[in-house]
This record gives sequence, C-alpha cells and structure tokens, in this order.
Amino acid sequence: MNMTKRELSPEQREELLQTLKARFEKNMSRHPGLEWADVQAKLEANPEKLWSLHEMEETGGEPDVVGHDGKTGEYLFYDCSAESPKGRRSVCYDREALESRKEHKPKNSAVEMAAAMGIELLTEEQYRELQQLGNFDMKTSSWVITPERIRKLGGALFCDRRYDTVFVYHNGAESYYAARGFRGWLRV
Repeated sequence: MNMTKRELSPEQREELLQTLKARFEKNMSRHPGLEWADVQAKLEANPEKLWSLHEMEETGGEPDVVGHDGKTGEYLFYDCSAESPKGRRSVCYDREALESRKEHKPKNSAVEMAAAMGIELLTEEQYRELQQLGNFDMKTSSWVITPERIRKLGGALFCDRRYDTVFVYHNGAESYYAARGFRGWLRV
C-alpha cells in the first residue's frame, strides 16, 4: 500500500473490486435498483476513493453500497460489518481526547483514523439508516459524529443495537474500550 499517493497496486485494485462486487451481489436488499456495472465504473474513475474503500476493507469494515445520490450521481458506501470494525476498536473519540489522557492512552482516535482513511464517521441519523438494513453492533458499539455543544463539554456519542432497539449513549470523549470502534462512510 502506497500511503503517500493513496494508490492501490493493480492486484489490490482487482481483488478489492471482486470483493466489493461479491458483497454487492450478496446483499441486494441494501441497494435495490442499483447495478454493479454502474458502481464499478464510478469506482474505476475515482482511484483515491478506491484506496479509501481498501482502507475500510483492511480494517474490517466490509463496505457496501447503501444508496445513490440522484443529484450528484454518487454512490454511498457504509461500513456493513456485523460488529464495529475490528481494526478500528480501542480508540477514543478525537485528538483532543487523546491528548487529554495522562496515562494508558489508546493508539489513535476515531476522528483521526477516519480522516487518514479518507472517510467520515457516521452521524447518528446515518447509523439509524444503517440499522434499517440489518442488525449491526449487537455485541460492540461505534462512535458517531458528536454535536459540537456536547463535545465542548467533554462528551462524545456512540451507538449500538440491543434488545432489538438502537441506542445512543454518551461517554467521556477520552474513553476507549475493546468493543468500541467506529463506522465510516464514503461518497464515490
């Protein structure tokens, strides 16, 4: 992986496209009326977005198409792994939270990891949309974009699904747990 240019090798590109196609075809209920050939054409025209999808895949996100923006022609990809992506857990919310910890600091923060991957954290609304497509985070939880007024007071929001209900919780932004990561999304 070439981190500076954000480019995939031809082999990585082909392997990722095959993985995404198989997931797309297996989960047609997530994107009714959409055709893989159209999605693939858009991906091939945007190699930097393909790199971001590769990062999502490599960290366990299992990205899939969940919608299409008719105005812009862009496809929306969300992390669709059953649980919060394994390679993105044990992180606090953002850089400020990371720096505020005096000891036992996590290796990274959700906001910074997402930015480095070229993706964004899901909002609470997007998280609830995702939950309409299946049951996600039945054992884990995921940080979501936190409103500035809450963040200024030191808090951050995360979500999960328990008892067939989507819950939104709060925690100190500096907290981190082995079962909490983050889900991202990308427009292509």
